Amino acid sequence: MSWIILILVGALCGWLASLIMKTDAQQGAVANILIGIVGALLAQWIFGSLLGIGGAYAAGNGFNFWSIIWGIVGSVILIAILKALRVLR
Repeated sequence: MSWIILILVGALCGWLASLIMKTDAQQGAVANILIGIVGALLAQWIFGSLLGIGGAYAAGNGFNFWSIIWGIVGSVILIAILKALRVLR
């Protein structure tokens, strides 16, 4: 069940981040899932491990409010990086 929750939360985070960054038209469902999962891990690493923000450890740890918020933040950062590298427009 944890894999299903991971995919669903990743899809939700990736989709919301793509709406915020206006890249939804170029991304499909698989890209949203991957960006959401990698974005949550990125947020957990940057904000939790490097900066020591305690709530960031919730990113990537199931289906709760804070994991979704941190997943969206990380996904927005990941999309910004991909746009800077011209992978996304």
